[in-house]
Amino acid sequence: MLIQQTIKTLEELHLYEMSKAIQEQQNNSEYEELDFYERLGFIADRELIAKQNRLLKTRLRKAKLRQQAVFEDIDFKASRGLNKSLVLELGTGKWVKDHENILITGPTGVGKTYLGCAIAQKACRDGFSVMYYRLGKLIYELTLNRGEGVYLKTLKKIAKVDILVLDDWGLEMLNKEQRYDLLEILEDRHGIKSTLITSQLPIDAWHSFIGDPTIADAIMDRLIHSAHIINLKGESMRKNKIKKKH
Repeated sequence: MLIQQTIKTLEELHLYEMSKAIQEQQNNSEYEELDFYERLGFIADRELIAKQNRLLKTRLRKAKLRQQAVFEDIDFKASRGLNKSLVLELGTGKWVKDHENILITGPTGVGKTYLGCAIAQKACRDGFSVMYYRLGKLIYELTLNRGEGVYLKTLKKIAKVDILVLDDWGLEMLNKEQRYDLLEILEDRHGIKSTLITSQLPIDAWHSFIGDPTIADAIMDRLIHSAHIINLKGESMRKNKIKKKH
């Protein structure tokens, strides 16, 4: 009866994994060889792992990464100028703790988005919050938010996230309002949070994409400072996969 009451209490406290662990121990004679604290340790670990998995699932859901990329699956064999030691260092998450940025450039199909999502996914697993946007969609949403009266609320939400991923940077020219929106976002994050950008444009062409020289200088200063720059090269990996199939 005491065990059943304990199980019921744990379930009322929403400690369901601890409850399951106790029941499993009751049905497994091997646990009888362990002392009380060893058994309690297994039970507590079971609940902790379940909690960590729930939190990770929530972080990944909120991140809305474009690709289901996995850091351990990054292809270092393809000839595209990828510095393995740098990427492995980024996988430690130190760049996030130091509030640094990552800028990934290269032609279409070399795996910029996959690499960015893989690094962001690893950061999610390490406990950091991530928010993914295609830059064009973010700019569009901010325009709508301004009209709906929730513009500042959206900016605050973006400012709080540990890593902001801006994919497809530079596909469309920015107007005056959009330039100021982008500056506002990066100003809020500068030296406090991290930003990861992927772009087909080489970095020296970003000034032209932004448009206004003064605003461009301000944006670039906030991005380039303490940034890890990855310039991918080579042919499209998607085309190479198609060639191999044939």
